[in-house]
Amino acid sequence: MKDGITHLDPSGRPRMVDVGSKEPTKRVAVASGLVRMTKETLAAIIQRKTAKGDVLQVAQLAAIQAAKRTWELIPLCHPVALTKVEASVEPDEELPGVKITVQVEGFDRTGFEMEALTAVSVAALTVYDMCKSMDRAMILSDIRLEFKSGGKSGTFKRG
Repeated sequence: MKDGITHLDPSGRPRMVDVGSKEPTKRVAVASGLVRMTKETLAAIIQRKTAKGDVLQVAQLAAIQAAKRTWELIPLCHPVALTKVEASVEPDEELPGVKITVQVEGFDRTGFEMEALTAVSVAALTVYDMCKSMDRAMILSDIRLEFKSGGKSGTFKRG
């Protein structure tokens, strides 16, 4: 390890940290995010009148797929044994926009924060992709970890 940096070898080259000696534990991570849009775009989503189909359902599926494939997208991220991915993509007329929440669970040697955050990000990108012809000014925002448990670092809960 070079200067306490875990993802560099002694020569300064990138490496994936060895978690092989750690015991698998129950892991949970929850992340959330927002997609802000015009009221007209949100109405089209709610009424299922977008050109590309049911935005909320497709974004949910995108979140699940993204969680399962995070290790292929994020360099140095471990493949993990997920047992549950639950995605919620809900309209919010006060934003206006959609709120995305993803909970990821499983048993492994490393945490699932990246899987939850990647899932939220890809769900938000999916909403944007499916609605960009109506509203190119949409804003993807507030993507953040809400909760994580398991492992040596213990539990984190956003205040």
